[in-house]
Amino acid sequence: MISLIIRLLAAVVLAFWAGKLISKIKLPSILGWLIAGMILGPHAVSLMNQQILDARWYQTMVHILECAVGLMIGTELVWNKIKRSGKAIVITTFTQSVGTFLFVSLVFGIVFYFQEIPLYLAFLFGGIALATAPAPALSIMREFKTSGPVTNTLIPMAALDDIVGCVIFFTTIAIVAGNLSAGQLPAYIIALVVILPLVIGAVTGILAGLMLKKERSSSATLVILIGNILLTSGVGFFFNNVVMPKPVLNFMLIGMAFSAAFSNMITEKRLEQIMQAFNPFLGIAMILVILNLGAPLDYHLIMGAGMFTAIYIAARALGKYFGAYFGASITKSPQTVKKYLGFTLLPHSGVSLVFTGIAVSVLSGPAPECAQIIQGTIAAAAVINEIIAVIAAKKGFEWAGEFGNGAAAVREPEEGICHE
Repeated sequence: MISLIIRLLAAVVLAFWAGKLISKIKLPSILGWLIAGMILGPHAVSLMNQQILDARWYQTMVHILECAVGLMIGTELVWNKIKRSGKAIVITTFTQSVGTFLFVSLVFGIVFYFQEIPLYLAFLFGGIALATAPAPALSIMREFKTSGPVTNTLIPMAALDDIVGCVIFFTTIAIVAGNLSAGQLPAYIIALVVILPLVIGAVTGILAGLMLKKERSSSATLVILIGNILLTSGVGFFFNNVVMPKPVLNFMLIGMAFSAAFSNMITEKRLEQIMQAFNPFLGIAMILVILNLGAPLDYHLIMGAGMFTAIYIAARALGKYFGAYFGASITKSPQTVKKYLGFTLLPHSGVSLVFTGIAVSVLSGPAPECAQIIQGTIAAAAVINEIIAVIAAKKGFEWAGEFGNGAAAVREPEEGICHE
């Protein structure tokens, strides 16, 4: 185990310097971390080999860090900040999520009809496609200190998007599983997978808020916050492994709810002090979470990507962009939100691979050929889309004119961690 930990630490150091290097050519550090994950993962150099990725301690650590990264969103979900634009954000989240689901499902429905492939597979592609991975966009916001309408819309939208994504995907997979009679998913899983993370995070967040209200030294604040993150994650592990039929709880969503709860209980000044103390830990957590996204991706799939992969990437991008554009238009959001929000919603891989794994497990028995189609398409798309999406998200913020506008929306990280 010690040798595996040393391997992982070496991978983190190499990823950090890869981020530094990639930033020299004006690209976001996260792209360096993601590429480092692919190169150092089991499909290439194998410094982060499959033994590490499968290890229980590693998966536990990643879930805890996902919970910690959730603080980047939750600490911005302060009611006084979002109540003025709450309706617009909810509507835009709905249009871009549901729009992506319907558009991708329609496109694949047409393709599969002519190829005589079961049409239910089109809806699974749509369910997987609507999910957005918030970590890449959040990392870009941190690094380039973005601030403005797009940033302010994206932060609460990231939390809502996870909820909508889970509801639609698990509803779709439950219907497909029921029709195939392939070990049906219990109906209550759809509600639990959304409600449980919010309840767990809110309850432990209230407890943390009571402890964090009083001003303390940075070290004492950090100990209390990390202790509460571990407690929150521990409760999440209990429900994920004991209550749920499958371990499908979203720990980043737990972290969002946790931090949103305590952020609404303390003063803005105290919240700034807490996050300033937490920033070094948060920077390291971001690198590891992105490494974990990159490591399972097989770069060889770029060469083997076929028509379905190209259709998936294009249809998803169009669904996200025009869904966001439509929602921003009907809510009379600023022009920059209409034009550029869609670009920031393209990162996808982590969530897509989780959803794909669930879909494959449901299909592998009754429809192995469909399982193979969905697994191969999404695996290749995850590699190609994520590289394109990170660059597109960065350009979205840049075109919106939100680079370097201050740290109002994204607090400045400690020197040498995430800020280049």
